[in-house]
Amino acid sequence: MDGMERDIEILIDADACPVKAEVYRVAERYGLAVQVVANSHIAVPQHPKVHRVTVGGGFDAADDWIAARARPGAIVVTSDLPLADRCLKVGAEVIAPDGRRMTMSMIGSALATRALMQDLRALGEMSGGPKPFSARQRSAFLSALDEAVNRLRRAGFGSSR
Repeated sequence: MDGMERDIEILIDADACPVKAEVYRVAERYGLAVQVVANSHIAVPQHPKVHRVTVGGGFDAADDWIAARARPGAIVVTSDLPLADRCLKVGAEVIAPDGRRMTMSMIGSALATRALMQDLRALGEMSGGPKPFSARQRSAFLSALDEAVNRLRRAGFGSSR
């Protein structure tokens, strides 16, 4: 493995991600590269390790870009369950914006719940979107991201500063 493959990198599924600012803070603290992936132009901080990636408007273009680059040592920030599944299968860490660490064991039931909720919405049984993002969820995300970085560092990825 070359040095680049041993680096910790954060890949953000950014179009609807409510915790981009938190990712930037943690990444700066640890000196990590961040790829902010979106279907349209999105503002990112002027920082040499933060990179904006604007993919085409094709269906799942951002997911495909992220999944193609996910690897052991990468942390993917997404609430998209199919993308999480793809990234976990290649050994990436996956964290939802609410701080949940996604694992292969929880993906199957989460995908089934998602399908049920889609069916209920289609039948008109449920309406409305998600609840507003809370300070507690932001805090849980920050803790989960910090834990993921430290877990990867203990596993030999990144620097040990």
